Amino acid sequence: MPLHWSRLPAATLELLRRGAVIPAHPLALDAKRALDPRRQRALTRYYVDAGAGGLAVGVHATQFAIRERGLYEPVLKLAADTAREWTKRPLVMIAGLSGRTAQAKQEAAIALAQGYHAGMLSLAPMQGASVDELVAHCSAVAADIPLVGFYLQTAVGGIALPVEFWRRFALIENVIAIKIAPFDRYRTLDVARGVVAARAEDRVTLYTGNDDHIVLDLAVPFAVKRGAEEVRVRIKGGLLGHWSVWTKTAVELLARIQRGPLDEDLLALDARVTDCNSAFFDVAHDFAGCIPGCHEVLRRQGLLKGIWCLDPKETLSPGQSEEIDRVYREHADLADDAFVRENLSRWLS
Repeated sequence: MPLHWSRLPAATLELLRRGAVIPAHPLALDAKRALDPRRQRALTRYYVDAGAGGLAVGVHATQFAIRERGLYEPVLKLAADTAREWTKRPLVMIAGLSGRTAQAKQEAAIALAQGYHAGMLSLAPMQGASVDELVAHCSAVAADIPLVGFYLQTAVGGIALPVEFWRRFALIENVIAIKIAPFDRYRTLDVARGVVAARAEDRVTLYTGNDDHIVLDLAVPFAVKRGAEEVRVRIKGGLLGHWSVWTKTAVELLARIQRGPLDEDLLALDARVTDCNSAFFDVAHDFAGCIPGCHEVLRRQGLLKGIWCLDPKETLSPGQSEEIDRVYREHADLADDAFVRENLSRWLS
């Protein structure tokens, strides 16, 4: 049965709109590159206990190849079941949707059957499509499930999307949020302009996925003109691969930004968090090691057994481990290793 955002639980919708930490959920594999259910559950439990406001599953960080391996439904089910069993507090559960229209609608049906509240639609498979074709695709999927838009950076397969696309996308009545992740200030502003032009700023909540600019995205409003009127919109929360690691301190960071004040010490954190991201996401090699980089942090903490990805070629880049060593030394206060040590055996039980 199709789901409209107006039928979401009130507490869930309020949490999404207030702004939350939503980690992009990694995929736990064993040495044979098969799903490791025990450690997959442990990751979900970690994010819940760290205070995350939701989970994004089946997204880039979960590895798009789960679809080819028959893991899409099992992984979504495992995260949803684990979260429900582990906590009774509201969580925003977002499923990654991909493929052309028929596939995306099929994935939406799977997500709804597992109790997910929204689908985050990747447009990477729509390379070469016109704005009209993209909007038609999004509208068709939104007929089934509340949508979170996804501006994926071009370095990892995203496509450039103009202001006009975002205006028309925001006009789709079942769109509830947009993850802005082009890693580009001009394109980030394009999203804000499109939402304001559609007069959708009260319905469509903005989330940052700009792992290179997390703190300032959350701290600084966008001033956008609509005719003679200046409209100020804010990015309320983050749906981030970066926040799949050191999640407890990410929750504390968002809470600090939300309560204010916006002082120099808080603003200075932007560069420090970005420096950490440079190592985790392997900026030196155009993000080639972004998934295994996050896996490496989780491996060091004991949450993952190894950094295995579905693609054997997807591994740490030369020098990336040493860069992670460096940011661990220089930004140790941003880690949550002590929290993980205290709870790891319980999460793995």
